[in-house]
Amino acid sequence: MRLRFIVFFLFFGITLVQAQEASKINPVYRAEREKINDLVHTRLKVKFDFAKRQMMGEEWVTVTPHFYPISTLTLDAKAMLIHDVSLNGKKLKYDYDDKVLKIKLGTTYHKGEDYTVYIKYTARPEEVKQEGSAAITDAKGLYFIDPDGTDPDKPTEIWTQGETESNSCWFPTIDSPNQKSTEEIFITVPEKYTTLSNGLLQKQTKNSDGTRTDYWKLDQKHAPYLFFMGVGEFSVVKDSWNNIPVNYYVEKEYEPYAKEIFGKTPKMIQFFSDYTGLPYVWPKYSQMVARDYVSGAMENTTAVLHADNAYQVSGQLIDKNGWETTIAHELFHHWFGDYVTTESWSNLTVNESFANYSEYLWLEHEYGKDEADAHRYSDLQGYFMGGNETKDLVRFYYNSKEDMFDAVSYNKGGAILHMLRANIGDDAFRKSLYTYLHDNAYGTGEAHQLRLAFEKVTGKDMNPFFNQWYFNAGNPKLEITYNYSETQKLVAVSIKQTQDHLFDFPLFIDVYEGATPKRYEVRVDKKDNAFSFKYDTKPKLIVIDPDHTLLAQIKDDKTVENYIYQYAHAPRYDDRRQAIDELSKHQEDKEAFETLTKALNDQYYGLRIMAIKKIDITSKYAGNAIKSIENLARNDKKTLVQAAAISKLGKLKSKGYASIYKKALDSKSFSVKGSAMKSLYEIDKDAAIAAAKSISDKTTKDQMRQALIPIFIMDKTESEMPFVAAHLIEGMFFIQDTDLQKIYKEGFQWVASSDNVEATQKLTDAFVSVGKKYKQYGADQMAKQVLGQVLTLKKASNYSNKDELVKIVEDGLKELE
Repeated sequence: MRLRFIVFFLFFGITLVQAQEASKINPVYRAEREKINDLVHTRLKVKFDFAKRQMMGEEWVTVTPHFYPISTLTLDAKAMLIHDVSLNGKKLKYDYDDKVLKIKLGTTYHKGEDYTVYIKYTARPEEVKQEGSAAITDAKGLYFIDPDGTDPDKPTEIWTQGETESNSCWFPTIDSPNQKSTEEIFITVPEKYTTLSNGLLQKQTKNSDGTRTDYWKLDQKHAPYLFFMGVGEFSVVKDSWNNIPVNYYVEKEYEPYAKEIFGKTPKMIQFFSDYTGLPYVWPKYSQMVARDYVSGAMENTTAVLHADNAYQVSGQLIDKNGWETTIAHELFHHWFGDYVTTESWSNLTVNESFANYSEYLWLEHEYGKDEADAHRYSDLQGYFMGGNETKDLVRFYYNSKEDMFDAVSYNKGGAILHMLRANIGDDAFRKSLYTYLHDNAYGTGEAHQLRLAFEKVTGKDMNPFFNQWYFNAGNPKLEITYNYSETQKLVAVSIKQTQDHLFDFPLFIDVYEGATPKRYEVRVDKKDNAFSFKYDTKPKLIVIDPDHTLLAQIKDDKTVENYIYQYAHAPRYDDRRQAIDELSKHQEDKEAFETLTKALNDQYYGLRIMAIKKIDITSKYAGNAIKSIENLARNDKKTLVQAAAISKLGKLKSKGYASIYKKALDSKSFSVKGSAMKSLYEIDKDAAIAAAKSISDKTTKDQMRQALIPIFIMDKTESEMPFVAAHLIEGMFFIQDTDLQKIYKEGFQWVASSDNVEATQKLTDAFVSVGKKYKQYGADQMAKQVLGQVLTLKKASNYSNKDELVKIVEDGLKELE
């Protein structure tokens, strides 16, 4: 599962970290669930009551005793109505407490004996009461989206979300990741709807009542949380890999863009098949995009579900496919997660750390090391943000299984795999992945099985590595100092570990006496570590961990001269990024500024953008930099760089750049066009406003909102107030640019003080939605506070429709109670 992490501290005074620290970890050991019975096969027949938001189901669940003789079967079944339970046509006695169904089989079964229980039931997802998480805030398993068809902006859909243990909200099962079952499902829906489920569509049968029954079947075993249904009016865009169907289920509006969004999937399947040595094993690979999805994406076997953030159009995709790493992430789960599944949530790393690292592997393969390293750097900042230092990667103590879905299981775990790959070599790493997958095929795994696979391939004892990184918390925090002795021609490098418990690890150090460094390998194994290196010429630079594979936070006392040399000679993304960042703090230094100017033409577009944003174009040294930025605005092959350059030129407020901006308005790129509008506004407001108003296509307008809304706010464009109101919350709380935040807050006052009914409704709806969705983090209190301000302004007004305005806001506040 790919999460959508929200920076909640922008909403209110406490952070996620503080909330986590405020709660004590439950001291109960979180064991793998005991296997009493094993699932063998699950056969389902389902149909839906849209008005009641319920599902009528029939199930034939085949199970077998795991080892000991049994006479009862216990199934997870949340908030259901149980109508009938029988075995071989004979009704069975059972107990049901709204969570667990305990069935008395009336006879004893022994290991090796299969038996099939029939259950007729009604699933009532709206009655489910179970804990959610930052990933899944509303864990009811089965979701009806606009089932009454009353929302003109939203299609009617049904979809399911099983992870962690929510599929037992729509069919009784042993809802544990250490269970595996084959599957059949008959889904009856109104004929206008398309369905998607696991495996292959075997048959479609039209019924006399205007419905259709679709029969899906998967003959390979997979975990219950990976079962899936999706229903709605979708266009199915067909693709393939090695004669295996690869299809994309999207709303009609996005049909022309489906292959632009998802079209690299077949190439990814080939790459991951080659990388692991195990060709994709499943009979199809479909991806569906759903409305109001509760997380980012989910790796349901052969039927991946994506949030509607995946929807992009050509004007965005020409800049960058912002969903590509998510597509890779969910696909790689079909090896790590679906094919071999974590035996317990404590060992989630064998699912999510691999899916996280697949993003790096794909970017490295497709776009090169700079792109992959930039992604890794960003991921690591997510882990380093805090609150993670006391968490082991493999955790047997936690408050909720949902807590395992965090930056430790994802970001840190992926970084550990990157470090492991560097330590043993790519070839051994790939062969170890194959061994783990092969030895545990269609079964479950844990960190120790992964360790044994690496030991089997490499012949090395991997216990020290796994004990330190998998079964331990935190990471090295290193302070580096250098002491040069010209008389002895010796440099002493001191490395101090400042974290609470010590790590023991090998470390490379590159010493640059000239353009080609000398590399030394040392071992850091105590708090204070000292190493000395002879030199002929005083080194111009020393780089610690030059390949940037160590999971560590490193501080050292390099000089401006060191960073100038580092940018020119140290080859990695991290080296150049650090140099740009540090030199931007010393732009009064001519050589530092000249290096930043060179960075405007860095080989990696991300660093070109960084240099554009960092460089001070009001500096007395800025002549050549401005010329470079002008050239980038006109000619850079990356539209994101063009956009950044145009935004930078806009800060000069020079009419001399009007031709650049006006030409950029014709760009296919939304980022270029948006930057051009904002920069043009600084010198020709009428032209910029006319350009903004000319965008009438709803999809284009929505996707360009971050460029358009500030213009509409500053211009007080009355006709665009409802559009502005619907998105104010994004700019007020999610955008970290302080100048933009001020504009959005001005927009809030504009809307909150207005008599515009539609805008008031949209503003209220936006805050109510966020408040309800993230209630457990206090977002409801934030929403109440903001809407309280709106209510005060409406009540104080003298508008003729004052009562209507007040009622809208009061109704919103009631929803938040």
